Amino acid sequence: MCYDVDSLIVACMSTVTVSREPLRATAPAPRPRRVRDWRLRFAALSLIWGFSFLLIKVGTDGYAPFQVTLGRLVFGTVVLAAAMAVKGERLPRGRRTWAHLAVAAFLLNALPFSLFAYAELTIPSTLAGICNATSPLWGMALSLVALSEDRPTRLRVAGLGLGFLGVLTVLGAWQGFHGLDARGTALALLASLCYPVGWIHVRRTLAGSGVSHLSLTGAQLLLATVQLAVVTPLFTTLPTHFALLPLLAIAALGAFGTGFAVLVQHGLVAEVGPTTAQMVTYFIPVIATAAGVAVLGEPLAWTTPVGAVVVLAGAALTQARGRS
Repeated sequence: MCYDVDSLIVACMSTVTVSREPLRATAPAPRPRRVRDWRLRFAALSLIWGFSFLLIKVGTDGYAPFQVTLGRLVFGTVVLAAAMAVKGERLPRGRRTWAHLAVAAFLLNALPFSLFAYAELTIPSTLAGICNATSPLWGMALSLVALSEDRPTRLRVAGLGLGFLGVLTVLGAWQGFHGLDARGTALALLASLCYPVGWIHVRRTLAGSGVSHLSLTGAQLLLATVQLAVVTPLFTTLPTHFALLPLLAIAALGAFGTGFAVLVQHGLVAEVGPTTAQMVTYFIPVIATAAGVAVLGEPLAWTTPVGAVVVLAGAALTQARGRS
């Protein structure tokens, strides 16, 4: 899943309000097509982000993890640069903004993308997708410490406990984590932790900056690309041959899973609001699991889907607003 600056900036924007004037007799009836349109885009976004973990797996079959991440960022940046050119957007100005964006690029793109790529060298894409779903749990836990305005409630604390119980179920804790690659799983969980850390940084430094969300996200991906362009040659060597299928997977991962998905996400948030758009989070592990099993033939123990349901239930509760 791609978590970018725009997902937080746009969430703070006011949604379009409906006129309170009474409808006239000649007013046209509401068009159901518009409802179907956002639902189709919602489904497309779920599929794109759900299949991202499969694409990472395919990409690492032919290229080093850092190379997969660099290619992903390059293709994603190209898509956003094209969107900025079409809309006449410019990159943001100001050293302070660029400094904060560099941190956001590292925490929300360069680091988690690389960690997921390394994790999928040794764990199934299905497990990586489920680990990604723990981000709301990490976010809730961190916000209680880092954000003074985010007060705990009994319901949210219960959701946090339930969610991590689901993680233990997925990992088969009572079976002594039998057959589990600890290193790969730890990397995937660490990647999911990077996102809420990045969100908190963005919320404190860039929210309300007045800069276009598209401009901020484009600059963020550009900076992440530069970061990986510096790191990748230090830890990898240039491939002796270019495997076509993994290369196509990386291109799709970047162009659709990182670039196009950001544009779709912004449109959803602007049209139906951040609460509804955020529900896409709960479909991603389901699609990631189905894709990994159906396409890659990855094994699926009963603990994986059961634990995933518990994780998602806990994540949903952490977003609820109940009594303290």
